[in-house]
Amino acid sequence: MILINIFMLIVCNFVFYGGVKFMSKRVNAKYKIDRRLGVNLWGRPKSPFVTRNYSPGQHGNSKSKPSDYCLQLIAKQKLRGYYGNIGEKQFRKIYAEAVRKRGDTSENLVGLLERRLDAVIYRMKFAITVFAARQMVNHGHVLVNGRKVNIPSYLISEGDEIEIVEKMRDNLNVLGSISSKERDIPNYVEVNDKGTKGKFLRTPKLDDVPYPVKMEPNLVIEFYSR
Repeated sequence: MILINIFMLIVCNFVFYGGVKFMSKRVNAKYKIDRRLGVNLWGRPKSPFVTRNYSPGQHGNSKSKPSDYCLQLIAKQKLRGYYGNIGEKQFRKIYAEAVRKRGDTSENLVGLLERRLDAVIYRMKFAITVFAARQMVNHGHVLVNGRKVNIPSYLISEGDEIEIVEKMRDNLNVLGSISSKERDIPNYVEVNDKGTKGKFLRTPKLDDVPYPVKMEPNLVIEFYSR
């Protein structure tokens, strides 16, 4: 079984990712993720997938029918990639926590991902991308309930207040993100009129999350349950 899974992993990467393995912890150019997965993952007009809607490499236009294993793998990579290409080890820990929690594991997984501080910063439009949100947190530009937090994976609780430190409130990148029309602020967070402080109201369900593409966390659960 282990040898079969390894073989299928190699085949899936070769067919769907143009022969390029999607195994590195971080991708240097984030939009390469779009082409490797064959979707405009964040719904951005700058995505190269808008003009080149196929995977890179000589097999990018392959029409081979994917196996169940491939579909599960792609679902996992889409969810990992969307939240800033989370490392596999960390993503597996999130899955394990979702399994331990009561309720539907798929919903638990999405809820845990949406409670990450970098994801909340992104939802509140303090940053234009989840990658920029992670950098903002890493650099100590974010306060949670008045206390500086520099861990992107920090889990926000319902009712927590999140704000940008004062010195960053006039930053052009932050102002550009706040005024951007690319995304709307979902109803499970609220942001003040100035767009510099917000509150996490509740943990969302899958249907609440404004994913630009279809996410299938149920396939992710199947992938790890094999």
